[in-house]
Amino acid sequence: MKRILLLVISILFFTGLWADENNVSLTLIPPGKITNKVDLDIRGGIINKSDQQRTFEVSIYWGREKRNTLLYESSVTVPAGKSETVKIVVPTKQRLGKHKVILKVTDGNRTYRKTKDIEVVESDIRSIQQISGAWAGIYHWSEIEGKHWNKDIKKMTDEQWKELVRSMHKVEMDMIVIQEVFRNEQYVGKHNTTVDSYAGKAFYPSELYPGRMDITAEDPIEAIFSEADRLGMNVLVGVGIFAWFDFTPESLEWHKRVAKELWDMYGHHESFYAFYVSEESGGGLDNWEQQPDMRKKRKADIVNFFKEFKSYCNSFAPGKPIMLATNSFEVPNGMDTYPALLEYLDILCPFGFARMPAGDLTGEEAADMLQEACNKAKSHLWFDLEAFLFNPDNSLYPRPIEEIIHDLNLFSNFEKILCYQFPGVFNDPDMSIRVGEERTIDLFNGYMKYLKELKAKAKNK
Repeated sequence: MKRILLLVISILFFTGLWADENNVSLTLIPPGKITNKVDLDIRGGIINKSDQQRTFEVSIYWGREKRNTLLYESSVTVPAGKSETVKIVVPTKQRLGKHKVILKVTDGNRTYRKTKDIEVVESDIRSIQQISGAWAGIYHWSEIEGKHWNKDIKKMTDEQWKELVRSMHKVEMDMIVIQEVFRNEQYVGKHNTTVDSYAGKAFYPSELYPGRMDITAEDPIEAIFSEADRLGMNVLVGVGIFAWFDFTPESLEWHKRVAKELWDMYGHHESFYAFYVSEESGGGLDNWEQQPDMRKKRKADIVNFFKEFKSYCNSFAPGKPIMLATNSFEVPNGMDTYPALLEYLDILCPFGFARMPAGDLTGEEAADMLQEACNKAKSHLWFDLEAFLFNPDNSLYPRPIEEIIHDLNLFSNFEKILCYQFPGVFNDPDMSIRVGEERTIDLFNGYMKYLKELKAKAKNK
């Protein structure tokens, strides 16, 4: 009986300890490996879950806890039940090598520490010229586009999703963007869906909505997070889909509820890096509306959406960035809106630079224009590299490695390059299941070869 009582007390103690530790977080933007042409955005998140106002002593160090390595120091007072984010931006030009960033938070009774690894490499450009992460769609939204892998991905077990995470880690794709956590094939302006009538189906055991996608895995989201924790990877969880391109007030309310549920269920994972809004948008930010008043409305909606969504998410997940992927088309048409939007968007990750429409900017011109807007707003511009091509029937197939390498070396300004997507496009031959066609293995092996050549080149510099 005494042993049982002791066990219960121990569990309660360590559970409380874990809960306290979860009130402090450290986020690096960008994480992992960066060049010394990129400034490092360091964010510390503090949550005061007590019923009294508390003052925290906050310090941020580079490498070791020494006076001469101190980057930031302040006292932060947080009201009861509220949160606070501390932020500093550190130039990396003279900080080459592998380092640790240390966040130390003291409340007078206890001291909490969070550490993150960062590697800074010398370069003449901002890009490290490799893929740092990839989208992972649990089931592709289009049966036509996902023709060659949906039947396979549907069969994946929770353990096989962990296998996939290990495969991404093998090729240093250490950022996982979960495409979406709900499937709902609706489009803005073409539905009457509300928060209460929403009929989308979840990829995880949601208590908000009863519908579940017909997949083998019980909780692939948990599987991804738990394996990413073990390997020191980062997960950007896709909050969506309410409806494609939909940033209306009703969509905003839905996203708030889903984001809170996701944080309550998975926020304890160290790998929980960011919220990714799955809805996407055209580069012009008006989502192809024809009427001037509707174009104006769509632009106003997207700014208000991210203003409110970021504020809400930061209230319970301080310091966690918000990311959106847009296409790179018609960017000049959105320049009246990007400055306001980027005030509330931490990471913009556009795609489509390799297939710009006739009469539009070149991919390089669009990237430069977006980079300038992000610089002014002190936001981050990443690159969603498309690792696929379209068959005549619009199904997707793996893009030749030569074309991917071309893009990696063409665009020099992106501080992080992610790709769409890993499952169904890349396949580790060591996995117990092959998701997609045989060419996916060729692409995986081709990219591994490129990585080895890149590292050999760096050693010989």
